[in-house]
Amino acid sequence: MVTGSTNYSTIPRAAQSLTGRAEVMTVWPFTQGEIESRHETFAERLLTDPSQLRGATSDTTRDDYVRRVLAGGLPVALRQPSDPERRRWFQSYLDLVVQRDVLDIRNIRQREALPLLLRGLVGQTGQLLNIAQAAARAGLSRAVGADYTQLLEAVFLARRLPAWGRTLSSRANAAPKLHVLDSGVGAWLLGISAPRLARRDPAAWQQYGHLLESFAVHEILKQASWLPELPQAGHYRTKDGVEVDLVLELFDGQVVGVEVKAGTQIRAEDTRGLAALRDKLGSAFIGGVVLYTGEVAYRLADRIHAVPLDCLWQ
Repeated sequence: MVTGSTNYSTIPRAAQSLTGRAEVMTVWPFTQGEIESRHETFAERLLTDPSQLRGATSDTTRDDYVRRVLAGGLPVALRQPSDPERRRWFQSYLDLVVQRDVLDIRNIRQREALPLLLRGLVGQTGQLLNIAQAAARAGLSRAVGADYTQLLEAVFLARRLPAWGRTLSSRANAAPKLHVLDSGVGAWLLGISAPRLARRDPAAWQQYGHLLESFAVHEILKQASWLPELPQAGHYRTKDGVEVDLVLELFDGQVVGVEVKAGTQIRAEDTRGLAALRDKLGSAFIGGVVLYTGEVAYRLADRIHAVPLDCLWQ
């Protein structure tokens, strides 16, 4: 079954009538390769041997990256002839999703708080999820905010990336990360635009950095969903703040890690989380990459590589 804009499992009658008789396939927004009719192999190479990516070069400019992130991957949005018309479409799309699709799942009392909650959540994209903070901004209790957050996830506006760990307790005791599912929707909600970024607005660039992480994470997860074996995805964070943006674990226990950086240069501390993960896992660590907006893929350390961000789709 191909879903529409609502998670199939949240529709009670559909779930009852089709359980055991249908395979559910979620259709995500387009990847960058799909937009350009190009078959992507980044996730496959990453999970096999990241050193295959060494030597790649990039001529993608900062403006090119900004354009891709702000456009997102929703087909109808991509067909809009100009940025203002695309932004108008995003507004109509979100109004319909919040006012129609959410209410198809459940009749909620405080529906006027949903757009406020959504903006609060999207403001946390690429960061640890803090439901209490987002709920307070929308005038909701934490319990109601948690309930409504699940509804917004059900209509594919946001996605939790759970904490990764070797044990159930290590996963359960760490906070998930929140990622807006489509970067174009996220940019519109955050008020990020090409002119604001061109003026080097500090707040806009900080938000763009988080949005770029969500963009890259979803490009990888969408590609991984096509593979014969679906890896377990999460993020890694220690008590002292050492972290890896995306961890993918295969069924045999082998692991890769991905860090996403908006800059054109990589600093020594940018590899700290990947190095910690490598040292923790030993031979089970296939390798790690730092995705950045620079021009060349090269080796940074043992099994850790710098890779231009556009290798995701080139």
